[in-house]
Amino acid sequence: MKRNLLAIAIPALLVAGAANASIEVWNKDGNKVDFYGRVKAVNHITDRAQKDEGDGTSARLGMSGQTQITDSITGYGRWEYETKTGKGSWDETRYAFAGLNFGDAGSFDYGRNDGVLKAITAYTDVLPEFGGDASNNNWYVLSKRTKAVATYRNNNFFGLTDDISFALQYADNGDNSDSRDRFKGSSKEAWGANVQWRIFDTGLTAGAGYAQTAGSSDRNSTWSTGLKYDNYNLYLAANYFQSKFKNYYTAVWRDGVTKDLDKKMRGFELVAQYGIDLEVGRLTPSIAYVQHKIKRDSANFVRGNYRYISRGFNSPMEKYVSVGATYDLNKNFSTFIEYQFNLLDNDDEGAKNRTTNQRYKKQNKPGTKDVLGIGMIYQF
Repeated sequence: MKRNLLAIAIPALLVAGAANASIEVWNKDGNKVDFYGRVKAVNHITDRAQKDEGDGTSARLGMSGQTQITDSITGYGRWEYETKTGKGSWDETRYAFAGLNFGDAGSFDYGRNDGVLKAITAYTDVLPEFGGDASNNNWYVLSKRTKAVATYRNNNFFGLTDDISFALQYADNGDNSDSRDRFKGSSKEAWGANVQWRIFDTGLTAGAGYAQTAGSSDRNSTWSTGLKYDNYNLYLAANYFQSKFKNYYTAVWRDGVTKDLDKKMRGFELVAQYGIDLEVGRLTPSIAYVQHKIKRDSANFVRGNYRYISRGFNSPMEKYVSVGATYDLNKNFSTFIEYQFNLLDNDDEGAKNRTTNQRYKKQNKPGTKDVLGIGMIYQF
């Protein structure tokens, strides 16, 4: 997804990105309301038996507002809705939260919002069409938009420096990873934190984060690190992620012996982009490498006179090279093209996950095919 597509021009929000375009519908007596939106027309050209093939057209509409309560306190809120009109159409409330900004003391908000690790995954979630694999799946704790999150953010380390920011977050049954609460049956409670350091005036930013779910015997935990360089039209970014799902699998032998085994996820993403100013608009070529692997632990132990063995596995869930470009004609209209060189093999878990219809003699063959994404975006 593009770095510069969509965001809100309200400093109090302290959420994704910097504003490109919005419509101010009210600004009086310390109260301000903006509307923004976009229409994205896109098609993914690949094997028809691959997941997400075909039309992916969508539309978004959002509202953001703020009100000046005192000289140092501002109230704010954001709502955003998306409908997908293409293949497998569905609707979603992307954001719905409200909060208070206390200036140098930070801000606090509650509602449906980004997980605290999304600030780190965003470093590489900048591709013209694809990417965002770390934040669009259930592999990592608090890494995507999720419900019922209370978030404290401070963007200038209590007014001491603009180069250091951090966030703390608690999710009340709002974890986005593959976790289940034994009482409510929904996702588990979780908490997390991130810290980012803008390294003086070098254009470099380093970030790290940690998040985990509640409980001890079946805890999910994730840590992530990232580094990005954004200066002089050049953008470079790298991310690493690691998750552990404790006692996720249960191996069962014929005599009834069982053993709980862990699941692990590891991934890294690399991106390079360069912006070229043209007579009309701006062209941004992009190249990226993405890999995320799933690992299930093996078991090998002796009980009584018997040895019990359970084979684990280590297999890619995503593995591809992306080459593409975005052409921004102006701040409201852009086109893009991106080709994804799929590096998955037939026996990889990712190929199985991508395949919606086994139409070939070779198992999971559709999930190994390359994908071409092409589209246009209008936004305001």
